[in-house]
Amino acid sequence: MATVFDLVTVTCFAALVIAYFQFTNHDKRVLVRLLPAAIGFAVANQLGNHDHYILAIILILAGIGYTVLALWK
Repeated sequence: MATVFDLVTVTCFAALVIAYFQFTNHDKRVLVRLLPAAIGFAVANQLGNHDHYILAIILILAGIGYTVLALWK
């Protein structure tokens, strides 16, 4: 991991996976609902690595918020 964004987004993705296994009943519908957040973390990583810091931070925060809302339902 070369940048801070690598560390942050991989940590967020790992937390997403752990939350899926801990707080859901392993339903495929929930997995599909969490897929946009996982893709968002990947895109945020690439944006952060290419010096688009503001967009990357916004996308990371949006991914975290979306994950919380998706798991809350």
